[in-house]
Amino acid sequence: MAPVIQTVNLTHVYSPGTPFEHTAVDNVDFTAERGEFIGIIGHTGSGKSTFIQHLNGLLKPSSGRVLFNGEDIFSSRQKTRETRFRVGLVFQYPEYQLFEETVYRDIAFGPKNMGLSEEEIDRRVRDAAGFVDISEDQFEKSPFDLSGGQKRRVAIAGVIAMRPDVLILDEPTAGLDPVGREEIIGNIVKYHNSGENTVIFITHSMEDIARIAGRLVVFSKGRIFMDGTPKEVFSRAEDLRSVGLDVPDITLVMMKLKKLGLPVDDTVYTVEQAKEELMKLKGRGKDV
Repeated sequence: MAPVIQTVNLTHVYSPGTPFEHTAVDNVDFTAERGEFIGIIGHTGSGKSTFIQHLNGLLKPSSGRVLFNGEDIFSSRQKTRETRFRVGLVFQYPEYQLFEETVYRDIAFGPKNMGLSEEEIDRRVRDAAGFVDISEDQFEKSPFDLSGGQKRRVAIAGVIAMRPDVLILDEPTAGLDPVGREEIIGNIVKYHNSGENTVIFITHSMEDIARIAGRLVVFSKGRIFMDGTPKEVFSRAEDLRSVGLDVPDITLVMMKLKKLGLPVDDTVYTVEQAKEELMKLKGRGKDV
C-alpha cells in the first residue's frame, strides 16, 4: 500500500535567478503512513513551514514530486484541488482567517466549497465542533466574540469538517496560555484517535511534541536532519543542539541525575516516564 503522503526529491527555491535566491527545501524524501502522528521540529528558517505547504498543493515544487495515495498532486488542476480538501492545513494563528458572521458558517465554509448537501454539511459541522469542544449554543455567536483559544478551535474545526485524510497543523498552540494549549492538544489527539487519521504537527515545543507524536522529523537547512521515534531523536541531545534545538526539560533533568550517579534512564522524554524511573529507584531503596 502506498503511503498516504510522499515527497520525492522535493526542492523549493525562492526567487530563483535573482540576488535573493534561496533554497528553502533541498531534495527532501518523506513519507507519512495512514494513521501516523508525526511531529516536525526545526529552528526558524529550517524549511519546515515551506515544506508542509507543498503537501496540499499551496506551493508548487521547483523540482521533485508530491504524491497523495501514490498519485502526483500536480498532475492536473483537478487533482490539486481535490488534494486541498483531503490534506487539510491549519496555519499558525488560524483565527486570523475567520471571517464569517457566525461560528456555524465559519466551520461550514470548507464543506460548502466541496459541493456537499446541506444535510451532510450540517452533520460535518456538528461532528467537527464536537471534536474541538465547541458547543451548539455557540453556533450563532460571532467568532470574533470568542476567546483566543475558542477562536483557534473554531478555525481547526473548519478544517476538520472537510474530513481530510491528513491534518497538518503549523504551530497550533502558538500564543496560547497553558490551559489553551492543553485544550488544543487534547482536541487534536482526540481527532487522531477517532480513526485512521494522519496528523502532522509542527511545533517549537519539545515538551508538547514528546507527549503526543509517535515519530519525529527534524529539519535543518532545508533537509531532513533526523527521523525516528521520540526516544531515538531525544537520545541525540548534542546533535539536536548542533541545529539549534534541545531535548525536553524532563530529559535534561534525568541527564543531570545520571551524571550525579543515579542509575536512571536519561533518554526518557515525558514526565510520566520520569515518574516511573524515579519509582524504580525508590523501589531499590534509593533516596529520590
